[in-house]
Amino acid sequence: MSQEELRLHLQQILAGTRLTTLLQPVLDLFDGRVMGYEALSRGPSDSPLHAPQALLGVAEYHGLLPTLEWACVRTAFKTFARLKLPGRLFVNLSPHSLLDAAFTPDAMLAALDEVGMTGHQVVIEITENAAALDYADMRQAVSLLRAAGIEVAMDDLGEGFSSLRLWSELKPAFVKIDKHFITGIHQDPHKIQFVRSIKMLAEGAHSCVIAEGVESPSELAVLKDLGIRFAQGYLIGRPSPVPVRLPSSEVQACLQSGTVSVFPVPQARDGLRISAGRLLVPAPSVPPQTISEDVLELMMQHPELHAVAVVDQHGVPVGILHRPALLDRFLTLYGRELHGRKPCSELMDPDPLIVDKATHMTELSELVVKKGKEAFTQGFVITDEGRYLGLGSGFDLMREVTEMQIAAARYANPLTGLPGNVPIQEHMERLLANDQTFVTAYFDLNHFKPYNDVYGFRRGDDIIQRLARILRESCNLDLDFIGHIGGDDFVVLFQSLDWMERCQGMLDRFDRECLALFNPEHVEAGGYRSEDRRGAMAFHSLVSLSVGAVLVDPAYFHQYQEVARAASEAKQMAKRADGSSLFIDQRRMPFGRRLATEEQLVEEATT
Repeated sequence: MSQEELRLHLQQILAGTRLTTLLQPVLDLFDGRVMGYEALSRGPSDSPLHAPQALLGVAEYHGLLPTLEWACVRTAFKTFARLKLPGRLFVNLSPHSLLDAAFTPDAMLAALDEVGMTGHQVVIEITENAAALDYADMRQAVSLLRAAGIEVAMDDLGEGFSSLRLWSELKPAFVKIDKHFITGIHQDPHKIQFVRSIKMLAEGAHSCVIAEGVESPSELAVLKDLGIRFAQGYLIGRPSPVPVRLPSSEVQACLQSGTVSVFPVPQARDGLRISAGRLLVPAPSVPPQTISEDVLELMMQHPELHAVAVVDQHGVPVGILHRPALLDRFLTLYGRELHGRKPCSELMDPDPLIVDKATHMTELSELVVKKGKEAFTQGFVITDEGRYLGLGSGFDLMREVTEMQIAAARYANPLTGLPGNVPIQEHMERLLANDQTFVTAYFDLNHFKPYNDVYGFRRGDDIIQRLARILRESCNLDLDFIGHIGGDDFVVLFQSLDWMERCQGMLDRFDRECLALFNPEHVEAGGYRSEDRRGAMAFHSLVSLSVGAVLVDPAYFHQYQEVARAASEAKQMAKRADGSSLFIDQRRMPFGRRLATEEQLVEEATT
């Protein structure tokens, strides 16, 4: 169909009220109840404008977007009221329509009153799909909506042109994290850290976070553990004319489970001295004498530009023109007549944050904080020995600093790739904070130093790597956290109920597989001679494995240090036995759960 035919078809749809509303539930992860529904509009099923992208695209092209969105909103109100659904109704609105005269609070309240609803039942979800936003007018519109009892939400955080600026300006009650950051979050440490950062920002801004695009129980479990309160997605409920009112048994089981997710651990990145050059976005610049309306035209031609640098004849930046500030000037009455022919040097910010590409990220963060929130939301200029290179954004800086924080933590042992002490402590503290009963098992090699002396450090590394592989292949990686403390010391934080059988299986497998790492004569003799710690020659047994296990009951343990101390003591008890052994510390087990005496356990666990 031609554009004219599509326009006529759209007008027929609007005239005949042929729009339909699908509703998708938003779940409260704290209490397991549906807290509301997002309204998603569709054209007629037999129409080329059935899909929302086509419907909205044609409306925007022909200047009918406010008319279409008003029709969608009214249809959503009627559908929600007819179904008598619980909670709030989230309706999507573009910034353009938000500022349209049709969308006054009085008009909204009148439409709600027609179907027996109130403003407190509605949340306007602002879809940031415009490059040029009039923030002052939007603040005013949102303020009027709030006065009428209608709250606002910001859609798709992390996508679009100026998400952080919009968040800062509108202070929405809800912030939706784009599904890109939720899909596969259980396998991506950077997405986990990003969502953590957004949650912290939201808490400071008094906004509630809604995670979009949840499609698997693993994703939902991670969000629950991160403390994200609200979520929506196909796992919770697909958009439907008659949506679900209760979560599925699968979702309920996930929310009620006391199991704590095992977060993925990132691999180390070479070199932590990351500079501002990593954030560089090449962007055009203008000389100071450029007239302001030409700069505005440049911005309109490049909607991705959040600013334009002003650079003198030597290539040195002397100021910056921010898109919102320039638009504010031109959108006022007679703004173009007053400012259009002025040189841009009269309208520019003469004191932007300017940093060299070699500036370290930590220093850059400090400069941005010192400069104030404008540097974070509006960005900064990047130079090369004083000459202009391009621009950087606060959003990219936040992302990079987040990755640096991950890298700075001692998260992975270089020999085994297993999590180090910081992630071990973090995971244990999460288990304790969730009042989850678990088992801490401390694995330590016996007679390892003599083996290194006889066979060399490379062969010693082979044993450590073999043990790491045995641990990985023997644990349930969805439930059990494996950490490498350092050297020949490992820890497993078990949530598997069959942890004891798994430990015994590891001991058996270690003894069996490690025989190949000894010379036959040493296997036959049961050991070899080498210097002891005092330098005297002595006979040493073959390398074996000791495991000290502690059942961590939240009633008895409250801090990481307490668990670590008990596990270390249990390991020392295991090392009292000859050969590979498992010792279980029962001192803090509830009466009736004890398995045997300490002496019996040492004797029976010896292999």
